[in-house]
Amino acid sequence: MTSVCKTSSANGVPFFSPHQKMPVINIEDLTEKDKLKMEVEQLKKEVKMERQLVSKCSEEIKNYIEENSGEDPLVKGIPEDKNPFKEKGGCVIA
Repeated sequence: MTSVCKTSSANGVPFFSPHQKMPVINIEDLTEKDKLKMEVEQLKKEVKMERQLVSKCSEEIKNYIEENSGEDPLVKGIPEDKNPFKEKGGCVIA
């Protein structure tokens, strides 16, 4: 029987192809050692992430939102003829 998950040779991390789902892990079934290993792996990933000041990021997000607000259907609405969720008919109770 072939394995569903392949391990990349670079770092031993499981590789899942796009059509495969990652296995579900019930945390309650893990030993304390396994839980700590998972936490260490997560912290190793997080420490590699580039950090930025919130003040800088929030300014960039604000500018992006302002630049694209004209095309945002939540801001300007959806034209009735292109709205897939508009009511097709009503119900009258007499």
